[in-house]
Amino acid sequence: MPSSDIDDTFDDSPPSMAPSSLLRDLPVTERGLRTRSSLIAAARTVFESAGYLDTRLVDITTQAKCSAGTFYTYFSSKEEIFAAVLELAQEDMLHPGMPRVADEDDPAAVVEASNRAYLEAYRRNAKLMGLLEQVSHIDPVFRELRQKRGDAFIRRNARSIAHLQSRGLADREVDPLLASRALSGMISRLALSHFVINEDESADMDELVYTATRLWVNALQIPHDD
Repeated sequence: MPSSDIDDTFDDSPPSMAPSSLLRDLPVTERGLRTRSSLIAAARTVFESAGYLDTRLVDITTQAKCSAGTFYTYFSSKEEIFAAVLELAQEDMLHPGMPRVADEDDPAAVVEASNRAYLEAYRRNAKLMGLLEQVSHIDPVFRELRQKRGDAFIRRNARSIAHLQSRGLADREVDPLLASRALSGMISRLALSHFVINEDESADMDELVYTATRLWVNALQIPHDD
């Protein structure tokens, strides 16, 4: 097997999608929490409709039916409330990556389940994923966080590939980290193309999952049933 710099002690827990420097402490009252939540919901609606660059704070306050003064009680800028939108949505957008396959598991079935979880979460949050793509091109802080999250999933998948290689269930001639980077990139680009660039919400999920999984297991020579 080619050498790889996978470190089993490396913490590949994905970082938050939102920069900690842009996140304030939560309000201490129920009313404050409700108002903050209303602003975040309004901001997500406006961001997804107008795009990040064209969103104005007045659009958010109008959508939330509150004053500018109320907005500045909880957020100081568009960047701050965008970070709050991402933080609130990140659990639904969190993809666990390909888990380690237990001895009794079918590796191809695990890959399929992992791909389905990712693609379904991406479709649910397609507009927000498109926004994150947009913002990462103009804001180095968001770009760095996005890169770190991607690297965390790649390393997690790489360790799973290496585990399969050690059991003779995947091609031992490929570097697991490079293979993970290539295959993970293929899946993320497929999702971006279908759900953001082409906005093809009607895409058949079963066909997407089947194709993605077939390419993944064929590339790694993972045993699977036709």
